[in-house]
Amino acid sequence: MPDPSRLRDGVTVPVDNMEETCDWCGFVYDLGPSDRSASAIADGASQMADLIVGATDAAARRVDDTWSPLEYACHLRDVLLVQRERVLLARREDAPLIVPMGRDERADHDGYAAQDRADVAVQLTQAGKLLANVLGRLGPSDWDRTVQYNYPEPAERSLRWLAVHTHHEVTHHLLDVTSQLDP
Repeated sequence: MPDPSRLRDGVTVPVDNMEETCDWCGFVYDLGPSDRSASAIADGASQMADLIVGATDAAARRVDDTWSPLEYACHLRDVLLVQRERVLLARREDAPLIVPMGRDERADHDGYAAQDRADVAVQLTQAGKLLANVLGRLGPSDWDRTVQYNYPEPAERSLRWLAVHTHHEVTHHLLDVTSQLDP
């Protein structure tokens, strides 16, 4: 049963009105220009790939409980691939339930720290392009299709929000990496 506070003329209104700012990276969730997220995601993935290739110590953790630049790059690659599949799912099904990607488990199960940085850079760039392609193919009504998303709390989210949220992930993790690398 939909939350009555989110009904408008009998239709559930997605919880998309996040106009928040990330305290750490300064990213503003602005859903207006969500169609621009595709190019920003691809560009950010490419920037991260360049950083990883250029960092000879990309696999080194600077702090024990914080991922290395290489691990962040692997994580971002997987986020982009998972988000692509979520967008495609939302185009096939109405308001599908999104299963968590198992972020921390993936780092261990996929051996993020042991992966080759050149391979990860290529994969990350391709993942950004793949997601950008899918987002670029969304029509005006597709942006309003929804998923049952689990972050930051379980809620119905539009593909518009998913694109902007993924843009935030890219921006945030670029800063995670650049803050660890020597200038």
